[in-house]
Amino acid sequence: MKIFRLGRFILYLLLTGLLVLSIAAAALTMKVASELPSIDALRDVQLQVPLRVYTRDRRLLAEFGEKRRNPVHIEDVPEDLVHAFLAAEDDRFFEHPGVDMFGLARAVFELIRTGEKRQGGSTITMQVARNFYLSREKTYLRKLSEIILAFRIEQSLSKPEILELYLNKIYLGHRAYGVEAAARVYYGTGIGDLSIAQMAMIAALPKAPSRVNPVNNPSAAKIRRNYILDRMHKLGFIDADTHAAARAEVDLAELHTVQAEAQAPWLAEMVRDEMVRRFGPQAYTSGYEVVTTLDTDRQAAANAAMRRALLDYSRRHGYRGPEGRAEPDGMEAGDWSGLLRDYPARGGLVAGLVTQVEEKSVQVVLRSGDTLGIEWDGLSWARPYKSANRKGPGPEKAADILAVGDIVRLEEDGDKWLLAQVPQVQGALVSLRPVDGAIVALVGGFDFGDSKFNRVTQAKRQPGSSFKPIIYSAALESGFTPATIVNDAPVVFDDAALEATWRPENYSGKFYGPTRLREALYRSRNLVSIRVLRTIGATRAASYAERFGFAAAQLPKDLTLALGSASATPLQMARAYAVFASGGYRVNPYFITRIHDAEGNVIEAARPVVACAECPPVLEDLQGREQPLPLAQAVITPQNAWLMDSMMRDVIQRGTGQRARALGRSDLGGKTGTTNDQMDAWFCGYNPSLVAVSWVGFDKLEPLGRGETGGRAALPMWMAYMGDALKGSPVMNRHQPEGLVTVRIDPQSGLLARSGQADGIFESFRSDSVPTEIAGGEGAPGGGPASVDDGSGELF
Repeated sequence: MKIFRLGRFILYLLLTGLLVLSIAAAALTMKVASELPSIDALRDVQLQVPLRVYTRDRRLLAEFGEKRRNPVHIEDVPEDLVHAFLAAEDDRFFEHPGVDMFGLARAVFELIRTGEKRQGGSTITMQVARNFYLSREKTYLRKLSEIILAFRIEQSLSKPEILELYLNKIYLGHRAYGVEAAARVYYGTGIGDLSIAQMAMIAALPKAPSRVNPVNNPSAAKIRRNYILDRMHKLGFIDADTHAAARAEVDLAELHTVQAEAQAPWLAEMVRDEMVRRFGPQAYTSGYEVVTTLDTDRQAAANAAMRRALLDYSRRHGYRGPEGRAEPDGMEAGDWSGLLRDYPARGGLVAGLVTQVEEKSVQVVLRSGDTLGIEWDGLSWARPYKSANRKGPGPEKAADILAVGDIVRLEEDGDKWLLAQVPQVQGALVSLRPVDGAIVALVGGFDFGDSKFNRVTQAKRQPGSSFKPIIYSAALESGFTPATIVNDAPVVFDDAALEATWRPENYSGKFYGPTRLREALYRSRNLVSIRVLRTIGATRAASYAERFGFAAAQLPKDLTLALGSASATPLQMARAYAVFASGGYRVNPYFITRIHDAEGNVIEAARPVVACAECPPVLEDLQGREQPLPLAQAVITPQNAWLMDSMMRDVIQRGTGQRARALGRSDLGGKTGTTNDQMDAWFCGYNPSLVAVSWVGFDKLEPLGRGETGGRAALPMWMAYMGDALKGSPVMNRHQPEGLVTVRIDPQSGLLARSGQADGIFESFRSDSVPTEIAGGEGAPGGGPASVDDGSGELF
């Protein structure tokens, strides 16, 4: 009887304990459940998607963000990939209610058997709960929260919806989140093009994505892949032949970076900076897509033009020698390429190791392991660099240039290779549409990986003579005409605004006497420009320059302004020349056309001012707006713009830019620019549909060398770009606006030509400024409307 009572007591005690434990468990469950977040948010979840930047024709420029993710809809996921994940993670996914009791039982048994909390029992739904709401810490409380959330998720979402969230959220190593991103990171393709073996490899990654992946640990990853293939076969997802072929497949995984479809890293960085300014850190994770104003073909033309111009300059000044040295002796030939690991490609120039030197050729091995030869016509240019103005003697044999072990740069030229070198000189090229300011091409230097400094927007350099058209436009506004005679003669200035006596000269060092204003511009006569500026006043000219987008307060108020002593970026110069190209309107450069959210909705669209009442077809990407685009401000008269355009077309037809006649177009205008000691070389030019500015110089303000003027160093870059950019487009000659009159004049005096004068030329004037005197008549050539006197009797 006592034993019966003791047994009954123990039974009551056990039942009471179970009841207490049940009540406690229920209370804990209710408490945990009450503190868990709502599942409703999963329906509208925003996955962290990187910022993507595109050209105007939707070519990828860049991707920014810590996480690489390309969300996909479940219906676009191949069935075999779904099966691979089910085999790897949760083969009863479509059967259980979010929690697999058999799996949990196995996990509990392992805990009792080993005494360790090992991972196990988590369904795909439970992993979704953990990935979206919980930490990855292994505690009983987190596991309870996971179970409760899994039941809730299953009640709120369908199985396909849960699977879609999982396949887009799961981390799969190397910054890849989701299956599409993983396919692109490891295999460089989308999920639709993966083999079954590759699908199994991706399904193998969630277990230990950072340690066991086909890049970091190929052997361990292959073991895990084959296990999943075995499971797929056992579960009937694949047949025996498919299973055997997949196990035998060699895995070719390697890291694939985002492949840009157009190369414009400096502009992509401008977009990144602007997006962070507008949206803060969310710019990197909210899935924004930015469509820029960039034109893919014109950007490619700009890249090629910049590269060619700087390589040509570098070659003109001689070879600076190998980029490095290595000792390949004693190494197997296949290992030589490892010596090049620290020499990535720069501006399209690949690195190579010289392994053999012949009489007139060398053998070079590349980082890829390929061996190639450089013949004498690719070597013979390499006279030693001595200074910006001096080279050493020409080489007679290959050994005069290179030795075995030299690490050199190579340029591919058709079917042959040339010895090259990364230029120390830098450059910039920017091109925009004058009708609205859209930037269609931008190159901020030779190689973005080598220098991220954007010389288009950040390099403030002296524009030299390329600033003269602003001064000449001010002169036309002040009563000058293209036929006004100004004396090109020596002059000495003791200007209080200057630090010392100033004796300016023309680039040639010569003086040419009385010169018409038009000729002075296209021949870039410095002394004429200085006298013109002295007549109109430096302060007045600086104020006038504000019409072109310059700040008068930042311009010098002395006569050096006539020679471009101000500081300006290439983008500022492009904006200024757009005034001439557009017929007198000032536009604002811009580079973002539209910003889309993660769902593809347009959340911001550009509304630039436009220099036209009805925009031409070039602006079709800005059409369809609910409100018309605002008109740009006319800052100079149509007559002034036409006359300046006429004078700058002469720069190309007969002046310092004559080399550009090779383009065979009559609608091109522009101006060369060269600063003292050839520190900067410019060409700023345009036609009515396109403005482009090219600049060449050293970042550290070193001289470019004798003869390296704007016409030699910068103009070829501009020509190469404009030749491609305008290929196939019709010539766009302007119509002469009302208020202008064209008459024949005497080229020496600027007065009306005599009847039958053989050397008379045509010139255009404002109707109120037409000369009234005839050349050789009374009072000529000393005065009249075709010349300017400073009041002292000296002809300007």
